[in-house]
This record gives sequence, C-alpha cells and structure tokens, in this order.
Amino acid sequence: MPLTRGRILGYDNERMAFRFSMLDVGEEVECQISAAAIDELVGGPRGSYVDRETQFSQLRETIESLASAKFDAGTIVRGSILRIFAKDIPKAIRRDDFTLSR
Repeated sequence: MPLTRGRILGYDNERMAFRFSMLDVGEEVECQISAAAIDELVGGPRGSYVDRETQFSQLRETIESLASAKFDAGTIVRGSILRIFAKDIPKAIRRDDFTLSR
C-alpha cells in the first residue's frame, strides 16, 4: 500500500539530508533524502548555495514516490528511518532540465 504525504521536517546540515515524513495508514514514517540524491534528480549540483527546501518542494511528488516504492519493497525495518540515497535514483527519472527558481 503506498505511503501518503506527511510533514516537511527540513534540511539537516550535519547529515546533508532533507528530512520529511510519510504516512502508512496513519502511522508516521520518518524519511530522508540525501543532498547527493537530490542532485541526481536535478542533473548535478546547482552552485555553491542551494535552497534544499525549494528543491524538495519542486521535486516532492517524485521524492515521495521513491520513498513509497522503497517502503513497499519491504526493505525498511518498521520504526527505522527510510533513507533515499543517490544510488536509489533510477536514471529514467533524473531531470537534466531542472531549474531552481529563487
């Protein structure tokens, strides 16, 4: 069963990951996507300053689909953090034409 949209928790500078949550039949699942994974989605790093929250917002549906698919694959232990890494980004969904609006 697919996860549904949860909350935006923000960027963690220490872990270099954007934190968000998804819901599994009302139970919150904490999720993270690494900065490297976001860069894979957008086709590479975008300069020295990057607004990760804006990127997450623009890519939210794609990122949530990735999280839901990873959860449904059954490789995540209940209660642990669902992490999306660059290696988890299929080449077919990388966006070479992404532009960050500021």
